[in-house]
Amino acid sequence: MGDTYVSWRKVQPQIAQFTRVCSYDRAGLGFSYYTHHPSTSRDFARELHTLLHSAGIPPPYVLVGHSMGGFDVRLYASFYRDEVAGMVLVDSSHPDQQKRLPPELNDLDATWLREQEFFEFTMPFGIPRLLGFCASDAEVRAAACNFHSIREGVAELKSVSESASQAGQSGTLGNIPLIVLSSDPDKPQPDLPEDLAKPASDAWQHMQNELAQLSTRGTHIIAKNSGHYIQLDRPDIVVDAVRQVINQVRELQ
Repeated sequence: MGDTYVSWRKVQPQIAQFTRVCSYDRAGLGFSYYTHHPSTSRDFARELHTLLHSAGIPPPYVLVGHSMGGFDVRLYASFYRDEVAGMVLVDSSHPDQQKRLPPELNDLDATWLREQEFFEFTMPFGIPRLLGFCASDAEVRAAACNFHSIREGVAELKSVSESASQAGQSGTLGNIPLIVLSSDPDKPQPDLPEDLAKPASDAWQHMQNELAQLSTRGTHIIAKNSGHYIQLDRPDIVVDAVRQVINQVRELQ
């Protein structure tokens, strides 16, 4: 949610050694133009379809989605099933997570939204940068710490319940190769109060197991020593998961 393609910078070069790999910024994020479009996963899936075909990148595709991006790739598969050969979900959001995670987390989400709205209002004046809220990494800061990216991130956050509902209605993935990667339940979560960390982690792992059951060829792998951003904490695990799915797809062809 609100991330740019830069979040994949540790895995894309390695995946490119064994298959063609593309990453992109959704409309309004990073280096993509803002289009005044609705910010739900249904819209993102259709825009991605248009983008791939306009760019002349032919199917079949193995789709990789992190966090809320899991909703997007699931919707893509439901709309364009013949184009999707496999999928990797990286600590993906679950359609029921707002109901099944500890209710106190909803208060934290509300606080996060208020913070993001503050950044949206103050970004044109450079205040978040002056206050040190922007990333220290120059590449991340250039792509994400700007008004249009923050504006789109806020819109996505406000639409996440609708995106979750859309993903929940997208159905199963049939028998396509699927690997679900989830964060390490034993790794401390600095953003969560200690009393919420374990129940949140337990519920999260149950939901990740359910995501693996979306396909009859689904597998759930826990990324040891990794938090939510597995592609940054353990890029090797993401690369290996993509390689496994690619190999399964080639064996089936």
